[in-house]
Amino acid sequence: MVIAGGFGVGKTTAVGAISEIEPLTTEAAITEVAAGVDDLTHTPRKTTTTVAMDFGCITIDPTLKLYLFGTPGQERFGFMWDDIVEGALGGLVIVDTRRLDDCYAAVDYFEHRQIPFAVAANAFDGKVEHTLEEVRWALDVADHVPVVVFDARERGSVRDALLVVLELALARTES
Repeated sequence: MVIAGGFGVGKTTAVGAISEIEPLTTEAAITEVAAGVDDLTHTPRKTTTTVAMDFGCITIDPTLKLYLFGTPGQERFGFMWDDIVEGALGGLVIVDTRRLDDCYAAVDYFEHRQIPFAVAANAFDGKVEHTLEEVRWALDVADHVPVVVFDARERGSVRDALLVVLELALARTES
């Protein structure tokens, strides 16, 4: 399962919240040069960023273990995505509703590769800036793409969002 989205939307946080193992992260300090490129307006306390991927896993039931791969959010690391999604069941595109345009690339990526995915609006500070209908419209995602609200810090919330993607992937194999 791939967890994707723009810079600072909560991908590493989501993997860390749900993984039953200590997640593998490839965090690097945000340098002055990167701070000039990456918009830190909505993430002023962010001091690190994913430069390759995050990895974790979760056992759904005794017969099913999901391996979680979080992508880097910056476009300059986009060349890694093809390797990360190889063999993926589906994707969870995390969005920050304060800056929806940061996730267009992730939505387009999954649509063009016909990988089942859901959009998860991360509830920063316990709220989202737009309704789910507005998010769907702004991202121009098809009606069959689930759009949900979740909190990347909460294990149960991340689990529920991942289960939405898993159901999509399972339905695809049955058709």
